[in-house]
Amino acid sequence: MTANEPLIQAHGGYRKLKSFQVAQMVFDITVRFCDRYIDKRSRTCDQMVQAARSGVQNIAEGSQASGTSKKTELKLTNVARASLEELRLDYEDFLRQRGLTIWAKADPRRTHLVARRCATADDVARWVKEVRDGLDGHDGLDGQDPSISSIKSISSINPSYSEIAANAAHILIGVACALLDRQIAAQAKAFEADGGFTERLYRVRSKNRNKQQ
Repeated sequence: MTANEPLIQAHGGYRKLKSFQVAQMVFDITVRFCDRYIDKRSRTCDQMVQAARSGVQNIAEGSQASGTSKKTELKLTNVARASLEELRLDYEDFLRQRGLTIWAKADPRRTHLVARRCATADDVARWVKEVRDGLDGHDGLDGQDPSISSIKSISSINPSYSEIAANAAHILIGVACALLDRQIAAQAKAFEADGGFTERLYRVRSKNRNKQQ
């Protein structure tokens, strides 16, 4: 608490949150993925898109609500995290039900995608194509990225576009979930230390009353 604690704290600014940026990219990827690989008449298509949208919208809504309710912010951020977990399971189901591979945690393609730091769905689409083509034009012998030779070896078995795309989305959802886990922990700690709007209102009113006296 500062000496001049505002009643309405700074809030919003969600577009600068890395969790929002990754979740929004996942939403864009999911819309494209469902358009291409999921029957648009199926309930699964709608559920996946809605889960991805919920992840984005609840981060934004929670950030906006934080000015007057840290409790609401924490609740909505947790809803966003739960929605993305639901979406992650949908991608796992897609892969499993079609006999496609869910990449192991040690798979070098996971590290390679995260290190790429894609900012848009187009960036991810380019990465998917590169992996499908065996990372042609990339030399793993230059010492900069030893994982490339391993990825080239894996790509020689010609995984399908749908397998690579689903795993890419799965990986990025994991990144968003990890960011939200840290965000939720920080919000919980702040709420525990400073309380919410009611406690802040009491402190501000008490301070003003003391000044008047």
